[in-house]
Amino acid sequence: MMKAVAIYGSPGSGKGMQATLLEHNKGFIHFDTGRYLEHVVHDPDRQKNPIIRRERKLFDGGYLNTPSWVFKIVKDEVTRMSKAREDIVFSGSPRTLFEAEHLIPLLEKLYGRKNIKFFSLDVPKDVAVNRNISRRICSVCGAVVIDPDVKHKHCPICRGKLIKRVFDNKESLVRRFEQYVDRTKPIFDYLKKRGYKIVNIKGTSTPEVVFNKLSKHI
Repeated sequence: MMKAVAIYGSPGSGKGMQATLLEHNKGFIHFDTGRYLEHVVHDPDRQKNPIIRRERKLFDGGYLNTPSWVFKIVKDEVTRMSKAREDIVFSGSPRTLFEAEHLIPLLEKLYGRKNIKFFSLDVPKDVAVNRNISRRICSVCGAVVIDPDVKHKHCPICRGKLIKRVFDNKESLVRRFEQYVDRTKPIFDYLKKRGYKIVNIKGTSTPEVVFNKLSKHI
C-alpha cells in the first residue's frame, strides 16, 4: 500500500535530513518542495517570465511563495508520483493553509486517508537559525553539511563543491522562521479538525534518534 508522509518543522529543524533518511532507508521518494521551487525560480531559461521573477524575489527574501502557484506545481508532481506507485515524503509541505486545503484532499484521493502520516520536529528559534547559517549544500549531490567553522570546501560524500544558498543569511532566516510560525503552523489545527494526529518529535536530538522515533510511526 502506498504511503504519504509530511514532516514539518522550522527552517533548520532537520526535516529535510529525515526525509532523505526515509528515502534511503525506507524507499520513499523525497519531494523537497523548497529545493524544487528554488530550482524553478532560479532557472536561467525562465528569468524573463514575470511570474518567475515575482516568485524568485519572494523566495530569495525568505518569504513563502504564492500558495496557488506552489500548489499547481506540487499537484502535478504528486499526481505523477502516485501514478508511478511511489511512496512520497514531503519536508515542510504543504506550507500554507491554502495549500493544505487543496493538497490534503488530493493526497487522500491518491494515497488513502489511513496511509497519510504527519510529523513535527520541534527546535528553538536560535538553534534553527544557527543551524541554517552554518549549513552548506553540495552543488553535485545535494547533501546537507552543517559546517559552523567553514572548514570544509568539498562534500564528504561525492567531493562536490559546497555552496551557501543565497537566502541562508540571518535576516532571511529569522523571517523564514516567523513565516513558518505565522503561515505554516496554522495548518496543524486544520489537520486535527480533519482527524489527523501530528506526531511531535524533539528536533534537537541526534538525527539517528529522531529517525528511529519517526520510523516507529510509519
